[in-house]
Amino acid sequence: MKQLINNLKGDKGIWSFVALLALFSFMPVFSASSNLAYIGQGNGNTLGYLVKHIMHIGIGFTIIFMVHKVPYHYFKAISKGSLYIVWVLLAYTLIKGTVIAGANASRWIQVPFIGVTFQTSTLASMVLFIFVARYLSKAREVPIDFKSSVLELWIPVFVTLLFILPANFSTTALIFSMVLMLVFIGKYPVRYIGIVVGSGIVFLAFFILIAKAFPDAFPNRVDTWINRVDNFTSDKPGEDDYQIEKAKIAIASGKIYGLGPGKSIQKNFLPQSSSDFIFAIIVEEYGLIGGLGVLSLYLLLLFRFVIASHKANSLFGKLVVVGLGFPMIFQAMVNMAVAVELLPVTGQTLPLISSGGSSIWMTCFALGIIISVTKKEEEIAQEMKDAAKREEALQKLIDRELEEDGAVAEAYSIEDKAKNPMHAVLNK
Repeated sequence: MKQLINNLKGDKGIWSFVALLALFSFMPVFSASSNLAYIGQGNGNTLGYLVKHIMHIGIGFTIIFMVHKVPYHYFKAISKGSLYIVWVLLAYTLIKGTVIAGANASRWIQVPFIGVTFQTSTLASMVLFIFVARYLSKAREVPIDFKSSVLELWIPVFVTLLFILPANFSTTALIFSMVLMLVFIGKYPVRYIGIVVGSGIVFLAFFILIAKAFPDAFPNRVDTWINRVDNFTSDKPGEDDYQIEKAKIAIASGKIYGLGPGKSIQKNFLPQSSSDFIFAIIVEEYGLIGGLGVLSLYLLLLFRFVIASHKANSLFGKLVVVGLGFPMIFQAMVNMAVAVELLPVTGQTLPLISSGGSSIWMTCFALGIIISVTKKEEEIAQEMKDAAKREEALQKLIDRELEEDGAVAEAYSIEDKAKNPMHAVLNK
């Protein structure tokens, strides 16, 4: 184990906080899976769900380890081509998405032969953030022209979002917000950002009007998230009210210290208790202290991302850390805000804690790239340290040679004086 830890490169703080979040997830997932065990299997055995979650986490950490070995600038080279592949996957998902326990049919696809379901929007967001970071790092070399940036940057961004929007408004809004943050940090002109935001709002309003005028165009897709927003902003009862009510009961029941591990009551009534609403179960079982502890871990991870971005030796590295790290933390905040009804139900999971394979694996893939950036920083720092040591050793060698040459010259001078006494007299 010690040798394995020593072989881990990159920011040790990121490794530590990710490991703590993953280890903590075992108990809430094991506890919250009881309702799934009764509904899915009928025997109430949650051990299978725990083993499945452990396998997902194990595969996720394997992904982190493998990806962090790859130089991060390789992803810069393949980001543009990968975006086209993502568009194909998103289009296929929109048309042929699979139903999972009655969930939205257009978010997921099933991987052939192995039967694993996969949410393509998670991959799309990661590829898009790297693509935006690539453009901004390249555009820094020349002044940004808005017309050219529309073709090279914003059209690919909006095409990607257009494929995600009909089925998943929350993910679309999250990705668009993070892209805006990324371009702002990348010093894209603010006046151009304002134009893009205005265009996005107009496009969204136009899309909603079309969806309402032609409801058969997107059956059971657009209506879902439109109704969620309407129910959140009004007092109309809806299906989401039941989930929010149970989540708030769970949080209120937890109080300061919680009911204790595995003693949640609302997990038996709260849909998606092991994924979308797992934070409510955490607070119910571990109390306000447990909820604040989880929040602190995410904030500490954000702090390490900020440090990693600041230390990155290239603009692309800085933007990659921001583009892949910050959305992870923002998603966690959205998940917690939904549980306390600060936001409408979004379907966003709690990164590294909620159950689910593809979301964990994509999060781990992003973490692997971030750690690869920090690993490069360590390699550069080590090279500089080694170069300083070599320079110091070389300087010592030169000094020693000069001292030896001085000693030899002085010895020859004494010997010469001894052989030629007149030389000494003349010198006097």
